[in-house]
This record gives sequence, C-alpha cells and structure tokens, in this order.
Amino acid sequence: MSVPSATPYEAKTRLGRITNFVDSRVSGSAMVKEFGRKVFPDHWSFMFGEVALYCFVILLLTGTFLTFFFDPSMAETHYAGSYVPLRGVEMSVAYESSLNISFDVRGGLFMRQVHHWSALLFVAAVSVHMLRVFFTGAFRKPRELNWVVGGVLLILSLAAGFTGYSLPDDLLSGNGLRIIDGVIKSVPVVGTYISFFLFGGEFPGTAIIGRLYMLHILLVPALILLMIAIHLFMVVIHKHTQFRGPGRTNNNVVGYPVGPVYAAKAGGFFFIVFGIIAIIAGFFTINPIWNYGPYDPSPVSAGTQPDWYIGWVDGALRLMPGFIGAFPLEWVIPFPWGDNTLSLNVLLPALGPAGLVFTLLFTWPWIEAWLTKDKSVHNLLDRPRNAPYRTAVGVAGITFYCVMWAAASSDLIATHFHVSLNDVTYWLRVLFFVGPVLGFIIARRIALALQRKDREIVLHGVESGRIVRLPHGEYIEVHEPLDEYKRYRLVDFDSHKVIPAQPDANGKISGKEKRRAKLSHFFFEDRVAPVTPSELENAHHHESPAEVEAKADDQASIEQR
Repeated sequence: MSVPSATPYEAKTRLGRITNFVDSRVSGSAMVKEFGRKVFPDHWSFMFGEVALYCFVILLLTGTFLTFFFDPSMAETHYAGSYVPLRGVEMSVAYESSLNISFDVRGGLFMRQVHHWSALLFVAAVSVHMLRVFFTGAFRKPRELNWVVGGVLLILSLAAGFTGYSLPDDLLSGNGLRIIDGVIKSVPVVGTYISFFLFGGEFPGTAIIGRLYMLHILLVPALILLMIAIHLFMVVIHKHTQFRGPGRTNNNVVGYPVGPVYAAKAGGFFFIVFGIIAIIAGFFTINPIWNYGPYDPSPVSAGTQPDWYIGWVDGALRLMPGFIGAFPLEWVIPFPWGDNTLSLNVLLPALGPAGLVFTLLFTWPWIEAWLTKDKSVHNLLDRPRNAPYRTAVGVAGITFYCVMWAAASSDLIATHFHVSLNDVTYWLRVLFFVGPVLGFIIARRIALALQRKDREIVLHGVESGRIVRLPHGEYIEVHEPLDEYKRYRLVDFDSHKVIPAQPDANGKISGKEKRRAKLSHFFFEDRVAPVTPSELENAHHHESPAEVEAKADDQASIEQR
C-alpha cells in the first residue's frame, strides 16, 4: 500500500511563487533561518567594524561611478576643459580626466569627494576596530587567525588608499610616488631594477598610473573582499565576543538575533554612515587637485602632506639623520660588477618602524599566550584597565605612531608656531624614543589606579554626599552599596600573576623560559587582585548606611531630650 505524498506548498502571491521556486532549488530558507538566529551582543564599540564594512560598500559604489570617466593614461595632452587657469597646460591624460570628473561630469566632484572621505574613514574605522580588539583582548584563543586576517585587512586598506591617492597624477601625488621611488631604490642591488620595472623606465616612467589603476580597482579590492568574507566566516564560526556581566559566560552570547532586530539596526546604521559621509563631502573640500597642477618632477610644493594613514612613514623619513655622530648612514659597497650604495638613512626609516609595528601586531596573540601561559578559550572581553600590561603596550604603540605622524607635519608646525624647524625635528627625535616609554609607564599606572578605585567602590560603595554624625561625635560620609550588576562588572576579571621560570620535562630551565619569566615579572609585578567573595562578605559585615543613619538619628533624638 503506497503512502500518499504530501501536497506541495503553493504560494498565493507572485513574489511568493518566485521565492518558493528559488528556495526549492537552492535551499536558501535553511541558510537564512540558521544565520538569522545568530545572536550578536549590543555594545557601541562593536560598531567600528560595521562602519568599516559600510565605508567599503560606499567605496565600491562611488569607485564604480568614477571608473566610467577616469582614463589611467600617462600620454601627454593639453587641457581644454572648463577650469580656465589650467587651459593650454601640458599634462597627462589621467590628470585631464580627473579635472573633467571634477568640473565637467555632473556630480563628478561630489562623487570624488565621497570616495576620498570614505577611503579615509575606512582606514580609520579598520584601525580603531583593531585597537578595540587589542585593548579588550578579543584576539585571544580561538581568534588568533582572525586577528591576523584583520592585520592583513589593515595593510590592504593602506594599499588601497595609497594606490587611489596616486591616480590623479597631480603634483602632490607625484611627490608621494617620488618618495616611494627613492625607498625602492635604497634597496641594495635589486632596488633600481624594481623601480625601472614598476615605473616602466626612469622615474616617473610611462606606466605607473595604469599599473596602480589595475591594483586599485581589481587586485586590492578583490583581496579585501576575500579577507572580509574570511573574517565574517570566522565570526560566525567562533561566535561573537562580549563584555562580562551577569549571565554571560564563555559558552553563551547575550544579545539580539540577526533577524529581524540586528538586521534592521544595521541597515539603518548604513544609511546614517552614508548620509554623514555625503554631508562631509558636500561641505568640505578634500584633495583639490586643480590647485596643485599636473605632476612635474622638478618642483616640490611646500607644506605638502600625505593622507594621515601614510604620514607616519613620511615622518620617519624626516626624522632620520644622515649621520649619527661621525658615523655615516650611507655606504658604498663594492661588488664585482661595480659599486652599490646602501642608503640606510632611507631604508631604515621607511621599512624599520613599519616592520616593527606589523611584526608585533601579527605575533602579539602568541606573545601574550607565551607570557601568561594561558591556553584557554576566551569569549569574554577585558576592560582595558583590567589588563594594564596590554593597555600600556597599546598606548606605547599609539605614541610611537603619533610621533612619526607629527613629524610628517614638522614644517607646518615650525611655520604656524614660529619656531625653528631644526628644534622641532630634534624634539620629535627625542620623543621618538622617550614617548613610547612614557606612554607605557603612564598608561599602566593609570590602569592600576583605576583598578584600585574599582576595588574600593566594590568594598565600600559609592559616595552618596550625605554626611552623618556618629554617636561618639565622628562625622562620616554615607556610602551607597553597588547593585549586583555593577558589582559583578567590577569584580569579574582575570588578573595575571608573575609566573616564575618552569623547568622542562628533564628538569632544566631553558634560556627562553628564563626570558619569559623576566618579562612576566616586568609586566605583572604590579597588579591589583580582584575582590574575593570572602573580602566582599567581610566588607558587608560592617554597618550598612541605613544602620549608620539610624544610629545618628537615635543620637540626635537623645540629645534633643
């Protein structure tokens, strides 16, 4: 006896029939149902990643529009467009098409500025998002690889910004390419060959704009899309991190599901970001290429600065001296085929600081796990004050970056404040070494002080502003106890202790383990332990504020009698 088959579902509307047709063939409803149930915690600091994603979408939309009108050719032409001051001036076709977009294409200048402001905000959002992940410890197991993906995304965002910044072939971007050419040529033996290959001959060559254009619209965006897909895939696999609080553990996520709450909020936030960028682009001019003129290798404009995310490399080049005492930083090395010049005064500042920063960035999850011997899974985030060592390292890195960033504007600092350019350079050279150390010390002391303040609040409550007199005549301020949620937030954190050197299986202590123990002592010698349940119980055995006030009222009534 055959079992009658179930009646197939028939949608009543046209849209429903189309949706059912697609779903029955690709099983999209199962994927939407599974992903729609994913829970995301709700905290303002998590929005920086969303801002970066939305800026990238805006970059794709505006970049597509600009691609229709931009011609990445370095062929020579004479301008005959709407901008009168440059009519008849010899320039490249790339610069001419950039001027045409700005003055002759309807909405072209607005789209150029939306694209440029979005690029700046994209790099800023990725950077701040990485800082949030670092300071809260979201990079720990099992998210180390996702942290590496984020670092690659940061590098790609810098590459996307620089390649796009150089495309108009104006004087400002051309000077930036001249710096890159000098850095490439400072690489011994092969630097000149790489420069000739990249630029298509002696600088500025005839091919660099077209090659940067292909990198900017094809290779770099494709890699960014790939990294974003990998990043979001890992977020779904590992679940989202969350800040500590009642009911939140390493095994759950407290928040809103993707559909419909989170999706609706995210969609609205996208239009808010788009609107703010459009307002900025409509009211504030950025990169007015018509003021700079076409690129000419002979002049260099005064007061020029690259976009902020590349400025730190320019600043490092400005800080580097040609001599250290009597020791020259430019050597001539003889080879069988001839002499080669090793320009350490260019090579070291161009590659050294960036290499140091990104090496520490990519390896920090494993460095911290090695120092703390912590191999456990972490889905709960730290408040920055509860990890003073990590916060101090992050502040030192930010200070290191900001000093070089300021050095990129050393000439403007000197002219605006009417001081000597040499004095500005000397002070920034001192801060280059002293600034990160001071930042580390000050940030750690502030974090420890905040921890001590939290400990005092947990044990004694918060100041109420009410002064009462005790029966024996003493005046005290009544403290209000914390509610359970705030107390939980202040006491629930991990405080790493100094871990002495541990012997291996053979009973020997290796040199690597000794170095780890010294670093552990340096980072964790000063610590504030969380309030234990016994300490909290002892603190609660003291008189409560109500009891204190009751005794004061009794004493006052006795005195009145």
